[in-house]
Amino acid sequence: MSKLTYLLRRARRMDWAAMARTAAALHKKTGKPRLWLLWDMVLCALRFGAGYVDYKIAEMYRLTPAQRATHITRGTSNRIVARMNDKAYWHFFDNKAEFNALFARQVRRGWIDLAAATDAGFAAFLAGRGPVIAKPLDGSSGQGIQRVEPGEFGDPAALRARLLGEGIGIVEDCVTQHPAMAALCPTSVNTLRVATLLGDRKQGVVYAYIRIGNGKVMDNVDCGGMAAPIDLETGLIRAAGADKQGNAYEKHPITGAVIPGTAIPFWQEAVAMCLAASQVVPQVRFVAWDVAITPDGPVFIEGNSFPSHAIPQFAAHFPDGIGILPKFKEFIDL
Repeated sequence: MSKLTYLLRRARRMDWAAMARTAAALHKKTGKPRLWLLWDMVLCALRFGAGYVDYKIAEMYRLTPAQRATHITRGTSNRIVARMNDKAYWHFFDNKAEFNALFARQVRRGWIDLAAATDAGFAAFLAGRGPVIAKPLDGSSGQGIQRVEPGEFGDPAALRARLLGEGIGIVEDCVTQHPAMAALCPTSVNTLRVATLLGDRKQGVVYAYIRIGNGKVMDNVDCGGMAAPIDLETGLIRAAGADKQGNAYEKHPITGAVIPGTAIPFWQEAVAMCLAASQVVPQVRFVAWDVAITPDGPVFIEGNSFPSHAIPQFAAHFPDGIGILPKFKEFIDL
C-alpha cells in the first residue's frame, strides 16, 4: 500500500464532525484557533495514531512531537493488543459468564447465567437475596449494567424475561466494598484497574489506577467517574483524580475526601491476585483487571482483553508531558 493510499484511507475513517466539535470545545478552553486545532488533530492522527478523544484528554495541543510520541494513543493501543493478545482466547474475558466461571476463586460471589437458567432456577437464586447487579454478557464502559432491588423480584419469571429482553446475560451479588474505598465515594464500588503484561523483556504490572465514581452507581470514566494513578510499590494514590472532561480533583467534589495519599487496603494481595491470574490464559498477555476491595480482601469484577487506553493518558497525571509508553517499553519491544 502506498503512503498516499494509506493517508486517504485514514482520512476517510476520521469522524470529521466529532473532530470539529472537539476543536470548538478546545478553542473555547485554550483560545487556540479552531482550524489550527483541527489541523493539528489530523497531524496527530496520521503521525501518532491519536483519535480526537486522545488529543483532548492527553492535551496534545500543548505537547511537542517528542512528548506526543510517549503517549498510548488509540493506534498504539490497537497494535499492542493485536500483538500480545490472541483473539481466539478473548472470549474468556469478553464473556462475563465464562470469566466468572474461570476465575471463580477470585470473583468470590454468587452469580447466575440468565440464559442458561430456568425460571425456577432464577427464582431460587433470588430467594433471600438483597440487591443484585445485572450485566450484559459482553460490552464495556459500564454500558447496560443495572442494579435490581428486591422490590423488583416479585415474579422471577417476568423479571428474567424483562432482563433477557434488555440484553442482560448474568445476574450477580452486589460487592460490599471496604470502608476506606467507600469513603472516597459511597454511591459506586470504586475499583482498581490493574494492567498486567507478559512481555518480551519482563512480566508484571505495567500500571494501576483507581476509578472513583462521582455520584453515579458506576465508577467508570465513561459514566462521569474519575481515575487516579496508584504507586505500584506502596499502594498509595499518587495524584489527583482526573476525568475525561479535563477536570482534576485533589478532593472529591461530593465527599470532600482527599484523593492523593489515600492508601489502598489489601494492595499487595490485589497485585498478587492479578499476577497469578495473568498466567491462567497466557495467550492473552495484556489484561486490565478490574478489582474491588472488600472488607475481606480483593475480588475480581472483570478482566479486559482490550483495555481502554484512556485511563493511563489523562494529562493531569503527566505534568511534564511524558506519557506512559516508556513504561510499556520496559516490558515489550515497540
